[in-house]
Parts: sequence; structure tokens; C-alpha cells
Amino acid sequence: MNPIARPNTKVQHARRYQRVRVPAPFPCSYARVGLKKWLTPERKGLGIVYDVSEKGARLMSEATFGPGDQVALSLSLPNQAASTFVDVAIVRWGQDHTFGLEFATLSQVAAMRLRKFVDRQSPPKA
Repeated sequence: MNPIARPNTKVQHARRYQRVRVPAPFPCSYARVGLKKWLTPERKGLGIVYDVSEKGARLMSEATFGPGDQVALSLSLPNQAASTFVDVAIVRWGQDHTFGLEFATLSQVAAMRLRKFVDRQSPPKA
């Protein structure tokens, strides 16, 4: 599957938050939440973010995630000096090694950074 292709187009119509495709995919790191460390060798890892909204992202990683899995993320948003942390993101869908994440728990600072990033990447409104 093309890593930039969108999964199910029906999902796009249900979106409440604008999602933007980033001009150049950017890195993130993740750590699984809520699992005991001896249950999985893939407790931490790296991924690439292809699009993002205020409430979620599309991530590609070598890891195997299933719907309902929870991860903490550190996003290296372009043109920002510090990483943006998402305390809990829930895997909503997965196909091959591409996953849709919903940000469940993030700080006010992280929410503000994401909102500003999405606003800057969005096309101007007519």
C-alpha cells in the first residue's frame, strides 16, 4: 500500500478536526502505554508522521499495533524547537504498518502547538 494513500474515505466525512498532510513527513517516537514490559519486545520505537490534526495523526512504523492499543508519542513537528508530547494516543485503525491514532490525553501546551501547526499548514480560507 502506498504510505501516503488514505485508508477508508468514509472516515474522512466523519472528521470534526481538519487534518493536514505535512509537506515532508516528520519523525516521532512512541512508547506503548498500559502493557507490562515483558509482554512485548516492541515497547518503544520510531515512526514517521504523514498527516496530523489537532486530535490525531497517521503514523507509519515497523511496529505492530491493533485497534485499541495505546501509545505515548513525542512528535518532532517541523519548525518547532521542542518536541510535542501526547500522553495517550489510541490506535483506531491499522493497515500493514500504517496506523490511525486518536489523541486521547494531551496537555494544553501540546494542544496549542498542534493547533498552531495545523493552522500554519492549512490552505488559506477563501
